[in-house]
Amino acid sequence: MPEVATHDESVRAARRFGARAVIAFTAIFLIAVPFGVLTTLIVTNSADLLRVDRHIASTLHGYALDHPTFTDLMHGVSAVFSAMGWWIILTPVVCWLLVRRRPRLAVFVAVTALGSSLLNGLIKTTVHRARPHFADPVATAVGKSFPSGHTQAATVGFGLLVLVFLPYLPARTRPWAWVGAAFMVALVGFSRIALGVHYLTDVVGGLLVGSAWLLAMTAAFSAWRYELHRPAVHISEGLEPEPEAMDGTEDVGPH
Repeated sequence: MPEVATHDESVRAARRFGARAVIAFTAIFLIAVPFGVLTTLIVTNSADLLRVDRHIASTLHGYALDHPTFTDLMHGVSAVFSAMGWWIILTPVVCWLLVRRRPRLAVFVAVTALGSSLLNGLIKTTVHRARPHFADPVATAVGKSFPSGHTQAATVGFGLLVLVFLPYLPARTRPWAWVGAAFMVALVGFSRIALGVHYLTDVVGGLLVGSAWLLAMTAAFSAWRYELHRPAVHISEGLEPEPEAMDGTEDVGPH
């Protein structure tokens, strides 16, 4: 009888993992479709899309010129959450995870962050979209415009922080961690438009790519845990909710 119960538990676990995997990859597909449409419109120079982008960019640029305090704030947000800023934020996190004997999480954070940066550069090179141009800019940036690297990095970076540290938060505050992360991503994206270095569609593109990449990497991490006989990842509990004393490279799950 005990063997039958163990088998039944394994079957139920496999079904739960399969259901979550289907949900994750369905979400990735639903994100990929609008990103594909958006990219096509940009590459084909859609007049309607460009008109909207330029109108929003011009409106915010005029506001930034007339309100220096606002512009300084946007500069601050953009500087803190730049590519270099995220390396400064995430490197100590990786080191802390290694010290706390969380090697899988450390690898996940490092690979997800680095992969996102490489993916952003590849898409920018492929699409080759020029940045907004103003005669009196309040900020300048090098490289191509689509998708926004700051927005993509913020989407992945804040997502990583929530997924890693969620198990350390009280259960009642965990939804607010996701709300706070979403607000910060929106703020970073807005700062790039306000400073005149990205169009709205660049920011939307960065959000879509970052979300799809984070979902894909989380699904891969969940599969990795399943191979180690651990429960699949659940966004309400974080990536590794087990006590640290149980963590390590060894397999501690049932066989």
